Amino acid sequence: MVWFKAGPLFEDSVKLASMYKEKLVSAAEAVSVISSNDNIVVPPGAAEPEVLMEALANRKSELKDVRIHQMLPLREASYLKPGMERHFRHVSWLTSSVVKRGVKEGRAGVMPGYLYEYPKFIQDMDVDVFMGTVSPMDEHGYFSFGVSVDYTIAAAGSAKKVILVVNPNMPRTMGYSFIHISQADMIVEDNTPLLEIPKPELTKIHTKIGDYVCELVDDGSTIQLGLGSLANATALCLSVKKGLGVHTHFITDTIVDLVECGAVTNRRKNIHQGKIICSSAVGSKRLYQFMNNNPLFEMHAVSYTNDPQIIARNHNMVAINSVDEIDLLGQCASEPIGPKLYSGTGEQVDFARGAMNAQNGKSIVVLQSTHKGRTKIVPMLESGSVVSLSRNDVDYVVTEYGIAKLRGKTYRQRAEALIAIAHPDHRDGLAEAAKKFGLTR
Repeated sequence: MVWFKAGPLFEDSVKLASMYKEKLVSAAEAVSVISSNDNIVVPPGAAEPEVLMEALANRKSELKDVRIHQMLPLREASYLKPGMERHFRHVSWLTSSVVKRGVKEGRAGVMPGYLYEYPKFIQDMDVDVFMGTVSPMDEHGYFSFGVSVDYTIAAAGSAKKVILVVNPNMPRTMGYSFIHISQADMIVEDNTPLLEIPKPELTKIHTKIGDYVCELVDDGSTIQLGLGSLANATALCLSVKKGLGVHTHFITDTIVDLVECGAVTNRRKNIHQGKIICSSAVGSKRLYQFMNNNPLFEMHAVSYTNDPQIIARNHNMVAINSVDEIDLLGQCASEPIGPKLYSGTGEQVDFARGAMNAQNGKSIVVLQSTHKGRTKIVPMLESGSVVSLSRNDVDYVVTEYGIAKLRGKTYRQRAEALIAIAHPDHRDGLAEAAKKFGLTR
């Protein structure tokens, strides 16, 4: 009689399964380790561990001054609602619409900084608990952080306690996105669908802006797209291009469109050839499924993807970002307009500086000329407005009325170029203001 003898892989799988079972707890049991005054770090966007956040909110009567650090929340969790601020304080590392009200009302705070610095900020912080959503464990005992690497590796490595929510809807992504079961203190299972954001609709104005952007993007360029709907909608016009590569922070459905139509191949990249380099994904279920086990994508922390020196190594790098407002000097505001602080800079400074230092690189700022009849090209930014992109960090500006090249131009030339791409109804007023401020004659 021949008896079956367990090999090393079988023995390892049994050991891993046993370790998994020992660490498996309920959501309520997992958050019981959280105490008042703790610093909690959770991933951004669709990787937020919803089941843990709600279980934590249920403990509000037991807790005070718990600080929850997160970038870009996509839903208004219970702990974010008015009346919860004595128990929980949200610290926004990149604000979304769901927390702007809380920031304005003083119930939440904002962490300023360049995005590529965030992992270092995390490592320097006293992190009590990291909680994040991951893909199911593989045969080697690894989970993937899926759609959000960002600062998660740094947070998980620094935290005193690590709680992972295993969700079969989380894609297993490639690159530097893995954590081993031995690094987790507790595991919770959940099958809630990942949060999604709708794909931006392409309007006539988007198409006009996109056509101008297309003129600036050469075949074979490596592109970055900001998270704004305007940047993503206009980038759909790049479908006519050939041999594009991608090095970006956020991956959106627009990137999938450009891959499927053949515009993005990554074969002409001089570094990471054949790979899309990214750190986070925000979009639809289609996007998340497209990324699952797809070797096209290589995930990195923002300390790599957003490092201007790394970005600058890409030849023909083109950064495409939207801003809310620009003045005649070229200063851009992408956060608050006026003195009410509610947002952070995001990735646009990292990529603007990186792209402009790349060989044949370009940085493109896009904006509609008006919003609700109000000009978005203004004589000067409103008093108290935060300058997201300084006048020295702006290269090309595109509206539906054309392209303004600002880099290497005098103040007078900048003002004249921006007035030329403003809405016709506002050009005379801008010209008068430029004369009044001594920018033109």
